[in-house]
Amino acid sequence: MRRKINIKREISPDAAYDSVKLSKFTNYIMESGKKTIARSIVRDCMEQIKEQAKVENPIEIFEAALRNTAPMMEVRSRRVGGANYQVPREVRPERRQALSMKWIIEAARGKKGKPISIKLADEIIAASKNEGEAVKKRENVHKMAEANKAFAHFAW
Repeated sequence: MRRKINIKREISPDAAYDSVKLSKFTNYIMESGKKTIARSIVRDCMEQIKEQAKVENPIEIFEAALRNTAPMMEVRSRRVGGANYQVPREVRPERRQALSMKWIIEAARGKKGKPISIKLADEIIAASKNEGEAVKKRENVHKMAEANKAFAHFAW
């Protein structure tokens, strides 16, 4: 029997910056359904980016950070003949964006001592310059995929 087709919901763009990516980022930050808190965190974060990077449009820096942290390849576990192999696979564009956002948020939450909006702004600015924890995470994922290239023939 076939699986039910997953219907993609349309996400409305962010009110302040008119960006679908930013509203999706807000949804990833949200915990326990508290969207107003998540929105205020993102709004404060964008203000911090505007101040720190001295730019008019912080969305450009945000999108550069997403591009720099998005993985091209990842490893997926595959069981063949009683052994588990880490098989390198190309990442779909939707998953690439989702992983990028999750890694930026995870890196910001891992820091201590500052409000989350400032930590997020610092991580986004660092990622836009190809630095920071989220970029390191992408590098590690790419290294894993490169190291397991020998098992690429198991990807079918």
